[in-house]
Amino acid sequence: VQLMESGGGLVQPGGSLRLSCAASGFPFSSTDMGWYRQALGKQREFVGRISASSWTYYDNSVKGRFTISRDNAKRMVFLQMNSLKPEDTAVYYCNKIPTGNWGQGTQVTVSS
Repeated sequence: VQLMESGGGLVQPGGSLRLSCAASGFPFSSTDMGWYRQALGKQREFVGRISASSWTYYDNSVKGRFTISRDNAKRMVFLQMNSLKPEDTAVYYCNKIPTGNWGQGTQVTVSS
């Protein structure tokens, strides 16, 4: 399992970012995928998931602001983040469900 996240950066509160995750090493199109995040000094937490059939579920902390999508042909999953808040600052990771090896993640910093 290989996962490579990208698209993070510094954004002002209220701004948007789109994260991407490229996956390989497993049957992507038939695998549920998840996004997770880990803030400095805290445990990694669940953000949301997308099923193989593109059904989505989100943690209450991001519901209505974040959207997960996938492109099976490109073996990629995306996290569109809108109305970002300082508390969204974290390293963001994608993974298959059940989780396998973790990638390096991508840093998202929300600050003015």
